[in-house]
Amino acid sequence: MDAKTQKSELTRAAIVGAALDLAAEQGLEAITLQAVADRIGLSKSGVFSRIGSRETLQKAVIEEFGRRFLADVFVPSMQLPKGLPRLDSIVQRWITRMRDVEVHSGCLYTAGAFELDDREGELRDLLLQEVTRWRAALRRTVMQAVEAGHLKPDTDPEQLVAEISSLAIGLLHDARFLRDHRAAERAQASWRRLVASYQT
Repeated sequence: MDAKTQKSELTRAAIVGAALDLAAEQGLEAITLQAVADRIGLSKSGVFSRIGSRETLQKAVIEEFGRRFLADVFVPSMQLPKGLPRLDSIVQRWITRMRDVEVHSGCLYTAGAFELDDREGELRDLLLQEVTRWRAALRRTVMQAVEAGHLKPDTDPEQLVAEISSLAIGLLHDARFLRDHRAAERAQASWRRLVASYQT
């Protein structure tokens, strides 16, 4: 990779990172080319030449959030054996990420869903695709835990995924809105109780 290409990629990464920070603070609709340009000291045309339209930048933000989320929560857990060890690692890492990242910056999957829930369009479709893909990966992990004999044979994967997701959203609500400093600790206790109810 030549120096010019490397610089261009770094600039693009900085633009997407600044837009992601803006979305975390104020929502996806707050993203504009000018607002991002102001944050990183570029001209609006400089942002446009590297990213394109505002909607393209919003989409890039959703994709980048998903990449970071999976890198923190899902990818490291794949090193563990299939079944409950892997599922437990995913949930524990999700709680940790909520505590260390989303509590301070907000969660695009959650805040974005509320922001876009009553709208139609490509942005909503992309966010829905990302969240659906994440829940499908979680569902597969639950099914593997059932197949390994770690969870009861009659476990409903959709139900358990919904309960885990509710736990994560509840953690975010209590930590950010109620400012409960023990929210992550409570979420871990809830997870332990929840998974015990499904274990063989």
